[in-house]
Amino acid sequence: MDIDNFRKLYLAEFEELLSAEAQVAGTLRDLAARATTRPLATAMDTHAGETESHRARLEQLFRAHDTGGERHSDGSMRAILDETRKWTGMVGRDGLGDAALIASLQRIEHYEMAVLGTLASWARRLGHEQDASAFAEILEQHKAADARLSRLAEDVVNPQAAA
Repeated sequence: MDIDNFRKLYLAEFEELLSAEAQVAGTLRDLAARATTRPLATAMDTHAGETESHRARLEQLFRAHDTGGERHSDGSMRAILDETRKWTGMVGRDGLGDAALIASLQRIEHYEMAVLGTLASWARRLGHEQDASAFAEILEQHKAADARLSRLAEDVVNPQAAA
């Protein structure tokens, strides 16, 4: 797809978000199995379910745009997930590993939050209010997941890793 107008740019970024969500959904449960702290494993399983829900909702919204053709694949998320797998493979499966896992999960969250915020703004500019509302709602859920990870790191995981 040649991107020569704002609508096409919006749809290409939307496709990349769908690709990122699919990649994350396919990885979260595998990463959760590496967690040694029960609250972290539970939080990751919960977020995996949320990600599947987000993905289904976003797919439904995207289909309404009737773009057809080949979809974009998000190379940035692929690189973040490759780095996550490398990182978690280098660190043991203990408190230290859980600290590394949370750091990686927060990289993923922050990338998704950046894309969602951009898309919400662009959707409003294009008059796609239903899309904008969905992006904003999903963005808030990602912010909440990030805050839960921060609390878990500060209260449980980091003190164990530093011991």
